[in-house]
Amino acid sequence: MYDYLIVGAGFYGAVVAHEMTRQGRKCLVIDRRNHIAGNAYCKEVEGIPVHWYGAHIFHTSDKKIWDYVNQFSDFNHYVNSPVAVYRDELYNLPFNMNTFSKMWGIKTPAEAKAVIAEQIAKEQIGEPQNLEEQALSLVGRDVYEKLVKGYTEKQWGRACTELPAFIIRRLPLRFTYDNNYFNDRYQGIPTEGYTKLIERMLEGVEVRLGVDYLREKEAYDSLAEKVIYTGAIDEYFAYSRGVLQYRMVSFEHETLDTDNYQGNAVVNYTEREVPYTRIIEHKHFVFGKQPKTVISREYPAEWRVGEEPYYPINNEENQALYAEYRELAGKEPKVVFGGRLGEYRYYDMDKVIASALSFCEKEIPQQAEGGACGD
Repeated sequence: MYDYLIVGAGFYGAVVAHEMTRQGRKCLVIDRRNHIAGNAYCKEVEGIPVHWYGAHIFHTSDKKIWDYVNQFSDFNHYVNSPVAVYRDELYNLPFNMNTFSKMWGIKTPAEAKAVIAEQIAKEQIGEPQNLEEQALSLVGRDVYEKLVKGYTEKQWGRACTELPAFIIRRLPLRFTYDNNYFNDRYQGIPTEGYTKLIERMLEGVEVRLGVDYLREKEAYDSLAEKVIYTGAIDEYFAYSRGVLQYRMVSFEHETLDTDNYQGNAVVNYTEREVPYTRIIEHKHFVFGKQPKTVISREYPAEWRVGEEPYYPINNEENQALYAEYRELAGKEPKVVFGGRLGEYRYYDMDKVIASALSFCEKEIPQQAEGGACGD
């Protein structure tokens, strides 16, 4: 018998398992996949930790979270600086002075601001009625056409004119020559990959893989006092109120007999006609010197029940449906719903960890002689 049955061996489940075990509770972690670490899973190929389900770059401004993950792994000083390919042109991301200089042959922030302002004024957009109008009113025609339009249409599987304006609330423009994609103070990649990090979190915890919890729910529920469920909330309730929408991604991994394929970890392809959104070259995440390299092409697609969900589509319709499922979840006294799928929210890794630690702190109040979870 266990105090906690934890469904899912990703970040949320691993953090809860680690903290509860540290507090003397007995945990059983199960996962439908045949590996731990969820979508952050890294598979070693040619000595390279390959991010098997897409690039995972750890970044946070929360020192507590940064110190927490550094208990389990050394992190390198990788800084995310993607580049974008549009036809035969290459641009730096995020949109910054290097981008604008290449695009317009200008040098100063004042020149860049003037070009953007002129282009926005030409569009004469009042209240944006769709994503295209929203983007044009924020960045102008050139940046939109070359770096936003095609990439966004591939991600969502539909034209920008058919997407609601609120999807893009802002498009950050940086008027400095700074290619660092994130503004967070702390950033890096675990030197041995995320699987090793999660493995260390789960030391001393019983883990069973290849287990479909929902097929064996009654049997597994009987093993524990409480269930921490990190799967899809609508799947838990057998889609009784309807199906929440996601976008999914398929990955094409390829090992190449070269030491350096593209010179950067992340290269986006922003034309609609190129079927993949980006190519990841994994060795650059860890400054690898291996004689071969591994690349992954990412293909977004419509999600279907039975496939692996990735990005929640948090529009008004889905949020209303999620609210119904939250109401149902509130009637499950033994079950806690957490993580990206359990809470139907796009979470960065640091936010998943913070959410899990918050749960732990509420679950086991701070003791007078000890600290709160995560300290």
